Amino acid sequence: MRSIKLTAVLLLVATATPAASHDIVRRANSGFPIANSVTVPAGSDIVYLSGVLADAADTSAPAGSIERFGDTAAQTKSVLGKIARELEAVGLTMADVVKMNVFLVGDPSKGGGMDFEGLMHGYLQHFGTASQKNVPARTTVQVAGLPIPGALVEIEVIAARAAPH
Repeated sequence: MRSIKLTAVLLLVATATPAASHDIVRRANSGFPIANSVTVPAGSDIVYLSGVLADAADTSAPAGSIERFGDTAAQTKSVLGKIARELEAVGLTMADVVKMNVFLVGDPSKGGGMDFEGLMHGYLQHFGTASQKNVPARTTVQVAGLPIPGALVEIEVIAARAAPH
């Protein structure tokens, strides 16, 4: 009888463990599609992607203009598409992104403030969706400028693939 009780206690403790030590663990931020924290265990593959800028949306628009690259929502969509393709090239997906740093230039059409709503419009197409629930830890800051005139959005990410079991 004693061994049955001990076995039951051990099973209860084992099933109460939130995740195996080799899994990537995301602590969700309730109500907002950004993780409070992400724990990446030792032995995981980690990929650092450099900052990415949008491709020109309208090549007939003047060089250095916002019209050439589009508004914040359009640029975010372009940037995240480029990031998804780079991740695919190294065998990862957007679901593997664990950290994201976003740099936004103030939009003149928004009184010089960053267009957070435009960012979220593009972001929510890739993160926190029914088909892709993994969300990264994220920082978003407004900056004075980016390397290409007319660019409003630059995003860099860190992605990780959990160690094999």
